[in-house]
Amino acid sequence: MYVSAFRCPSNIALVKYWGKKGLQLPANASISFTLRDLYTETSIESTSGSGMAEVYVEGQRNQAFDAKVQAFFDRQQATMPWIRGFNFRVDTRNNFPHSSGIASSASGMGALALCTADLHRQISGETIPMESVSSMARLGSGSACRSLFGPLGVWGEHPDYPGSSDTYAVAYPEAKLHTEFRNWEDAVLIVESGRKAVSSSAGHKLLDAHPYAAARYATANENMHRLRKILSAGDIHAFTALVESEALQLHAMMMCSMPYYLLMKPASLEIINRVWLFREQSGLPLVITLDAGANVHVLYPAQYRSQVHDLINNSLVSFCENGVYLCSSIGEGVLQLNQ
Repeated sequence: MYVSAFRCPSNIALVKYWGKKGLQLPANASISFTLRDLYTETSIESTSGSGMAEVYVEGQRNQAFDAKVQAFFDRQQATMPWIRGFNFRVDTRNNFPHSSGIASSASGMGALALCTADLHRQISGETIPMESVSSMARLGSGSACRSLFGPLGVWGEHPDYPGSSDTYAVAYPEAKLHTEFRNWEDAVLIVESGRKAVSSSAGHKLLDAHPYAAARYATANENMHRLRKILSAGDIHAFTALVESEALQLHAMMMCSMPYYLLMKPASLEIINRVWLFREQSGLPLVITLDAGANVHVLYPAQYRSQVHDLINNSLVSFCENGVYLCSSIGEGVLQLNQ
């Protein structure tokens, strides 16, 4: 029997990936903060068998995930033929709500790819480069490829990001990151913790015939160009405008898809407006963003943690489901658990 276990963090995109081409390739480049403290932990036990997988979530058998994990292993058989000689028990848990607009598939598939690569090393003696592990994760969930790197991960070929690729993510060079952006945190206000009305996979598919898709891809790639300069210069004002515009564009694309749909809730809008009002009155550099869901991420320099938590507890927590919000620092997050 071979065993591997990894922790992989989630991430929050600053320039959004929304729309695909080819086999799980991005229609535009994207970049994300890595959420070190919001993660998935996954372990795999491999025993002699025929390449079949069983998935357990929080210790409970979960057949709904079997097909996705089985498809992941089946795709790897061409380069990892040893998979055909083993069965796999996959145990996984998140420390945040699943399918709620936090990138649980990113951290989950990232952890699964890391475990599989480690099993390959144990069984074959060959070490798989991180770019290839990132590519494996991408085939399970596009944004998963970014979660393997921190504090920022870049996915999608772009001339301003050396080494960038559509097939895997790369780390943003920390030497190019201004000190203004080196110690940030994220408070995730949980407006809705249940499964989304429209999955991200379905949302991506709607971009195929979207009337504004081409303009959106061009805007995202231009924002990648602008953001590289912003991160180097330490311009928080420009960072705020770009990141918030990206979040609202993402949800605007959903609202003018066909069929159209809404993932933001009234509570999401109330939180956004209250954060904006607080920012105007206090002058503190709070930045809002959302992924494909109702939850609102409040990004801020760590030095303002006390003021942000006071704002949340005094003004925002009543708009959170069951009063729940999650906090994470931005940084590296991958951790091997079975060393």
